Amino acid sequence: MKHIGILLPLLAAFTLAAATDRATTPNIVIVFCDDLGYADVGCFGAKGYTTPNIDQLAAEGIRFTRFYDAQPVCSASRLAFLTGCYPSRIGIMGALGPNSKVGISSNEVTLAELVKSRGSATAIYGKWHLGDQPQFLPTRHGFDEYFGLPYSNDMWPWHPDQANKTLAEQKRQPGYPELPLIEGEQTQFPWLLPRRKLS
Repeated sequence: MKHIGILLPLLAAFTLAAATDRATTPNIVIVFCDDLGYADVGCFGAKGYTTPNIDQLAAEGIRFTRFYDAQPVCSASRLAFLTGCYPSRIGIMGALGPNSKVGISSNEVTLAELVKSRGSATAIYGKWHLGDQPQFLPTRHGFDEYFGLPYSNDMWPWHPDQANKTLAEQKRQPGYPELPLIEGEQTQFPWLLPRRKLS
């Protein structure tokens, strides 16, 4: 039996476009970011820089001023948001690594599945981080479209800690596999292009 939850994920955006009655069913865009503090955007008091696009979204939509996450860690927070369940109940604590044998369970009902059952189209863009094996991908959990990274952008061979090491030194150290970019369920590796030094 599936467990029904009421929440959702992600570093980029999750969109629900109403397919049935567009006049009465709103579109929903949720931006779920890692490492973003309360006052890091203009509408919440950012100083020294502007965030006009996010501020416009806040002005034209709903701005939440009291949001508590179930955990301050990638996979667990996304899972809680997507299912409405505590991470400890579902069994994912912390951040999943590449090639993890665990991920989001098919026994959970996601927000995407819930709104899709009401006639909405669903998409997710950005970091998923709920498992990179085929059975864990967003397209298997209620999302019509997916374009993004399956786990953290620092879980790859060219982690910033490796920036000053030669390629030979990097290859000698055990580490992460190449970081894939996934569209739907098709994997690409754009990071295999020659690397440029940052100045």
